[in-house]
Amino acid sequence: MSVGVGTEPVAEPDAALLDSLAWTFDHAASIVAGVTDDQLTDPTPCRGWDVATLLGHMTGVVVNMGRGASGEELPAVAYYRLGADRARQFRTEADRTLAAWSTPGLHGSVDVGGGPMPVRTAIGINLVDTATHSWDLARATGQVEELPEEIAVPILGIGRGFVSDELRTVVGFDAAVPVGDDASPTTMLVAFLGRQP
Repeated sequence: MSVGVGTEPVAEPDAALLDSLAWTFDHAASIVAGVTDDQLTDPTPCRGWDVATLLGHMTGVVVNMGRGASGEELPAVAYYRLGADRARQFRTEADRTLAAWSTPGLHGSVDVGGGPMPVRTAIGINLVDTATHSWDLARATGQVEELPEEIAVPILGIGRGFVSDELRTVVGFDAAVPVGDDASPTTMLVAFLGRQP
């Protein structure tokens, strides 16, 4: 069943949810590290975004999530100014954000932009955004697109739990792309979020 933001995504034990986030950050960091300077102006599957814009968004969302989890003020725009060492920047911010999510536990509500929502929902958004954009970045830069199964399987379930038709309209997700039942979890995830696998 699809539900909107502000309700709980598919339930997972706390440790498993944080493990999924740690693995997702590790995977995304490896993709970010594989981007070369001459690829920064290349197009991506995200309409109107080149690689540099996608990297800035990915890192900015991770920064905002960590700030929200820590109760800090959020900037108006979730875009991060990239320096020369993009991989180190992403890794540093991912580590901070994971620590911030781990400190208060997964109960109560948090504002990571868009108003208060359950902590578990916010972490679910962090997971889906980071995993999906790591796929976008991998495709744009000729890296291995397939997510590790231990990442793709739980995130597919989480995404199906809160990405409703209403949310697609609000945030600009395209309609789900049909795929076969034998498709990989990564293919199912990106197709569900409107990407062409």
